[in-house]
Amino acid sequence: MSVSDLDPVPAVALLARPGAARERLREALAHADVQIVLEDDPMTLEPQALHDARPQFVVIALEAAIEDALERLEPALSAPGLTLVFDEAELAARRDGWEAQRWGRHLAAKLHGHQQVLPPGAEDEPALQLEPGLPSTPPVPKETALQPHLEQARSWADDVPADGLYSPPAHLHEPIALEQALAALQPVLPVLPETAAPVQAAPEPPPVPAAAPSVFTDHTAWSLVDEASDAPAVASAATPTGSAEPAFDTGHLSLVDLDAAAPAGSRSGALLVLAGIGGPDALRRLLAALPSGLAVPVLVHMRLDGGRYGNLVKQMARVSPLPVQLAEAGQRATAGEVHVLADDIGVHAAADGLYFQSEAQGISIAALSAEHSALVLLSGADLAHVGPALDLAAAGAWVAGQVGEGCYDPAAATAVVAAGMVAGEPQELAQVIAARWGLDDDGDAA
Repeated sequence: MSVSDLDPVPAVALLARPGAARERLREALAHADVQIVLEDDPMTLEPQALHDARPQFVVIALEAAIEDALERLEPALSAPGLTLVFDEAELAARRDGWEAQRWGRHLAAKLHGHQQVLPPGAEDEPALQLEPGLPSTPPVPKETALQPHLEQARSWADDVPADGLYSPPAHLHEPIALEQALAALQPVLPVLPETAAPVQAAPEPPPVPAAAPSVFTDHTAWSLVDEASDAPAVASAATPTGSAEPAFDTGHLSLVDLDAAAPAGSRSGALLVLAGIGGPDALRRLLAALPSGLAVPVLVHMRLDGGRYGNLVKQMARVSPLPVQLAEAGQRATAGEVHVLADDIGVHAAADGLYFQSEAQGISIAALSAEHSALVLLSGADLAHVGPALDLAAAGAWVAGQVGEGCYDPAAATAVVAAGMVAGEPQELAQVIAARWGLDDDGDAA
């Protein structure tokens, strides 16, 4: 069996419009040691042609002009066993030099399914991994090797000088075994005669007379029981016949507004997802694995060159069971919906929930209610968010970071995982989120 049979070359289809972005992606695939089975413009490509090429991966250069073409190719792109890798066309066209090489290494790692993304010669040295189990038994010295030393020690024993200043008292003897010493300290118990009189049983107490039924309508006649008295008298109070029992008025009852009665912090909770380079693929897997109902809103913040967040909303709406929309200033965050945040949209907590507002610095993690919020850092999340994320976790929030082969830029996610936060693939994190904030068929929290 050859090496190529053990490690087959991945079959890749490249879908991009003619231009600089397509050339850059072709160069990256050429250095990734893959087989390009199809390279075409998605505007003119037919779904059957993509299906007949039988690729394992499809690399797509995203831009606004191909949105309708991707919808037309949706049946072929949704084939089982097919992995989609998205890249911004404008970003790919400008990528050059060190950044292009770095992207190529991450792309090769994704296509080949390994974690080596460092340049040649900069591989990490393998760390010492402790393995479970008992330590190996040291070798037992051979008796033949020790025998000469024992004989020599025996011949010198008589010549070793003794301490003449001390002589043990005559009444002391050789030490005895520990068991013998403990046995000597045990007290001797007297043997009871067999004719000892049996212990008489204690006389049964006289039966307590049943107390007369008491009426507890008049509490003014109550008093503490005198435990020292031999026969405490039972006080009975006569029920007044002239006064009627008060009636319970049910005419003014009303249902309580549970949402208004809930603490303000619970209505300010949310699931915030932060992403960047490689984020569209990770975000796609996370949202696709979420349930159709959540008790909190989902806020997505992923920096995109050009700010085309409307395209991101369309892409995620195809796979998400939850409604996906673009957040606007003044709008309230709705539980069970996905809100995509632009770079200039933040949130503020009000008495009835979270509201979006114009914010030059973007989303602020500190604005979320720690006790009722969750935070997920996917591939490409900004390192500046690590500190606020850990502060929110210390206050009671659930924080997690992406791990695995699909994490192209793991710096921020790895930092929160190293601090003890939850780690997992996007699908695994979605399962934990569904268990904590999912809704059942009746709309109740799980």
